[in-house]
Amino acid sequence: MKATRNTMQRNMVLAAVKELRCHPTAEEVYQAVHAKHPAVSKGTVYRNLHLLARLGEIRCVAMPSGADRFDFRMTPHCHIRCESCGKVFDAEMENLDAIGRQAQFPQGFVLHGCDIVFRGICPDCDKNNKNMEE
Repeated sequence: MKATRNTMQRNMVLAAVKELRCHPTAEEVYQAVHAKHPAVSKGTVYRNLHLLARLGEIRCVAMPSGADRFDFRMTPHCHIRCESCGKVFDAEMENLDAIGRQAQFPQGFVLHGCDIVFRGICPDCDKNNKNMEE
């Protein structure tokens, strides 16, 4: 990959992802950047998010049937998405690297990694659901 220069806008986007700490969508990152720097366009934020992911500074996590999320944590881990509120949380998994070694891929396939996303109900939504049943 060709070297890219570090820009003020890219630094703003990276700072927003780190400050939000919630696996934000591109729109949520844009809202955070726009609140502090109204002149920064949505296109600039979206382009920089994807560039930061390609550069390996953040991680783009594809969500089945939902908007991609962005994660500042680059160490191997999984995610769990609440089916009620849509929030995404980190999920630790021992031997995550072993999954790639155990999977059967077509001949010659080069594995670059995987994103595992579990589904469930977060504690807050579960508590709210139980309160509504009472």
